[in-house]
Amino acid sequence: MLKNKAFVRKTRRGNIVKVVKEHYLRDDLYCGVTGCSRCPAHSAILAPQPRRTAVAPVPHYIVPDTNVLYHQIDVIEHTAFLDVIVLQTVLEELRHRSNAVYNRVRQLIEERTRRFYVFCNEHHRETYVERQKGETPNDRNDRAIRVAVNWYNAHLGGAVGCVLITDDADNRRKAKLETIPVFSVRQYVESMKDHPELIDMVASVADEDVDSEKKYTYPEHLSATQMLAGLKSGAFVQGTLNISMHNYLEGSIFAKVNGEDSTVMIIGREHLNRGVQGDTVAVQILPKSEWKAPVSVVLEEEVIEKDDEDDVPKRNVAAEVAESAMDVDPKEGSQEDLKPTGRIVGIIKRNWRPYCGTIDKTSVKDGPTGGAQFVFFWAMDRRIPKIRIRTRQAQELVGQRIVVAIDGWQKNSRYPHGHYVRTLGAVGDRATETEVLLLEHDVPFAPFSAQVLSFLPPEGSSWVVKDDEHLEGREDFRGLDICSIDPPGCTDIDDALHARRLPNGNFEVGVHIADVSHFVKPGNAMDLEAQRRGTTVYLVDKRIDMLPSLLGTNLCSLRSNVDRLAFSCIWEITENAEVVNVRYTKSVIRSKASLTYDEAQARLDDKTLNDPVTLGIKALNSLAKKLRAQRIARGALTLASPEVRFKLENDTQDPVDVEMKELKETNALVEEFMLLANIYVAKKIQSSFPESSMLRRHPKPPATSFDGLVKAVGELGLKIDPTTSKTLADSLDAAQVPGEPFLNQLIRIMTTRCMMQAVYFCSGTVPEQEFWHYGLASEIYTHFTSPIRRYADLVVHRLLAAAIGYEKGYSSELTDKAKAKEICDVLNYRHRQAQQASRSSVELHTNVFFRDKNVTEEAYVIRVMKNGFSVLIPKYGIEGYVYAAPSSSVASPFTYNADTNRLVSASATIKLFMKVVVSIGVEEAGVAAAQRSKVVVRLVEPFVEGLAVKEGGTKAKAAGAEKEKGSKRRKK
Repeated sequence: MLKNKAFVRKTRRGNIVKVVKEHYLRDDLYCGVTGCSRCPAHSAILAPQPRRTAVAPVPHYIVPDTNVLYHQIDVIEHTAFLDVIVLQTVLEELRHRSNAVYNRVRQLIEERTRRFYVFCNEHHRETYVERQKGETPNDRNDRAIRVAVNWYNAHLGGAVGCVLITDDADNRRKAKLETIPVFSVRQYVESMKDHPELIDMVASVADEDVDSEKKYTYPEHLSATQMLAGLKSGAFVQGTLNISMHNYLEGSIFAKVNGEDSTVMIIGREHLNRGVQGDTVAVQILPKSEWKAPVSVVLEEEVIEKDDEDDVPKRNVAAEVAESAMDVDPKEGSQEDLKPTGRIVGIIKRNWRPYCGTIDKTSVKDGPTGGAQFVFFWAMDRRIPKIRIRTRQAQELVGQRIVVAIDGWQKNSRYPHGHYVRTLGAVGDRATETEVLLLEHDVPFAPFSAQVLSFLPPEGSSWVVKDDEHLEGREDFRGLDICSIDPPGCTDIDDALHARRLPNGNFEVGVHIADVSHFVKPGNAMDLEAQRRGTTVYLVDKRIDMLPSLLGTNLCSLRSNVDRLAFSCIWEITENAEVVNVRYTKSVIRSKASLTYDEAQARLDDKTLNDPVTLGIKALNSLAKKLRAQRIARGALTLASPEVRFKLENDTQDPVDVEMKELKETNALVEEFMLLANIYVAKKIQSSFPESSMLRRHPKPPATSFDGLVKAVGELGLKIDPTTSKTLADSLDAAQVPGEPFLNQLIRIMTTRCMMQAVYFCSGTVPEQEFWHYGLASEIYTHFTSPIRRYADLVVHRLLAAAIGYEKGYSSELTDKAKAKEICDVLNYRHRQAQQASRSSVELHTNVFFRDKNVTEEAYVIRVMKNGFSVLIPKYGIEGYVYAAPSSSVASPFTYNADTNRLVSASATIKLFMKVVVSIGVEEAGVAAAQRSKVVVRLVEPFVEGLAVKEGGTKAKAAGAEKEKGSKRRKK
């Protein structure tokens, strides 16, 4: 049966056109129930005898409406929900409302054991409904859902039936009039007596848990129409809200103000107006008389509002002190220092996600277990406000890491309200805390699916290079003296190198990269999973691979003494490191040695060794030094970051030692040739695919980013010139203080933090003059050398293979600019999240290392704020914050001077780059605490009355303990 749908739409030119779409209705769409006598068995998914409950004693299938899937997806994902019919009406409506929730539902549908069946009611002759005159689209869809449920109940004949689940009271009323079994989500899950935890997971989408008598009130949010009108007129600006990691009452957006890109500060609870980290918000810029000069203040919500048990406003002295700490007299800074300030007038798009954290024990009321009560939840992400949830298992959840989702934030509620999702494990448990940090940073870590693994070579680990099969189109480099140089314990070896003298006196240098693209073909399940993961994530004690281990640590890994497929860049280079020519080829190699950095360094240092591999390493090192000198002459920067290395106990994986990473000559050797390969490959793919190449750029940082650093080093008699990367590099080299060798490294660390972040981009979406990589002083750059652990490199391999004619035909995605941009956006996000997860893992293991210790060490001040200062402890490569007062309710002995950016007391002055002595310990999370364990740093020297702690022999004790541990390790 054919029906026509006709509607009119307006074109971009303003013309009105009529559009007619054909809509086919069919009789051969089946119910999906196993054992149905009217429908063929091959389409059956639903079980013949589904669940019964107390309120619905007849065996039944569940039919949720759109709002149930949208708001209650955490409940629906619970394994108790089986045999669910997802109507086409619901699925299409959901896709338009939330792509994220839609994808979660699609995953349930694809998981056969869950038995979620999609019924195409919009194309079934008996369930399709026309929209009636005067009927809203929403009412028409609700009616379509009821018609489909009625059809199912008639079709199944009464032995089994269907139950409609909806939280829409009007829809329930109409369903009852039509004798359809219907329940709200809460009614239905309360009847599932075998799964009592589901009750806590029900999202409160209405105002059911907000007491209207409670008087805290935020300003009303504007409607979407009002916000749109204000954005069009220029009265408002739009941006993504970013809450400060140090101050929960300070946010910002990046927007155009008076025609210039600027950071707009949003300060205070009222101006933040229920905005949550990551929300897209509409902001009204405040009058210039209310603009403020930024002053850094550390305010932790858990400390300031730990005793705030409900929404009723009461005097909180600590909170008042905290908010007043952010008050800045505009006279304290120059007019140039003033930043635009604003207030949130509406939320354009919420960006809420499930949050990991812990129940605040102080909010749990004593009494018999099992009764529902409201409690507060602290998220691990300190930028997230505390969340009010209702639970029947409050006592059991204390001391556990749990996941909570936000449901809403009414204007008369001081905090958002949400619902419990699941329990992860006990606070402090290493496996639990690792899962938390992976979830918090959105790192995909589930095992690879059977579908993904099905695309691995069927021979498994027995796969070998076969000359008759794999040599076609490849060069055979198995006779070359190739070696790899990597960190100790590295099993995913992406790259290997060789160098040999040519008859004309020049050198042939080769960089050989694992040919991952041979195994991972575009568009298959393994490729899509690698694209979704984006990168391998390195934690202190484990690695979350982008590719299955069979490839990453075996078949693609360029291990020694086995034949491996590679993609090679071969240069002819003069003695002075000038490139004569370059070529690119697929190859087969056989590495002669898999070396660690220390082993390669030992070969460099041993002048008696003259075997071919060692001679190659020495030639590479000589050329690398000259290449590096050329780069630095062009203005490449040598920056630094406080990277930490842990030594782990073999059995427990507990950290037994921690130190800053030491880079050797061989680190620089490998880095130099990887950079050379990336630059030359970038030129090659850009010449062949000018519109769709995947490149990487590092934008020049705004000059204002260096203002604070320039001022601080100026007080040391030094000068930093950020005019160009060349002037910056030269001034960093000159920034030396006699007797303070670490200070130059510290200045480089601070300079790194002034930089913009390097990003992937599609060449056709950015003007060519913006391809520049600021840090490397290179006009073009990409990532080619690590395809085992970065998806970007895999894409570049495919582009390069097409550019040299190796691939006779290639995927259309290689020339799809829009698709390339989409992939770049995903990879940039995944790269940032992976970096943050790695840092969190370091933080977790740092806490474990310093547990039960109290160590005193030298530190350098790296940031001065109004109520404290940050320090870097060189011995351990860790940072900590020293508060300027012993508690939030006690006056500080320091006064902050905004002009000089110093903390001044009667006995000491704290300023940037100053050397201090601090005590390092750990504040345990424990059962009673809400936050995770954290390193606590306290001032020892200079001694400030009422703040500094006395050393008292702690240092000697800690040093002795370390010495004893070291002795035990040597004995082992």
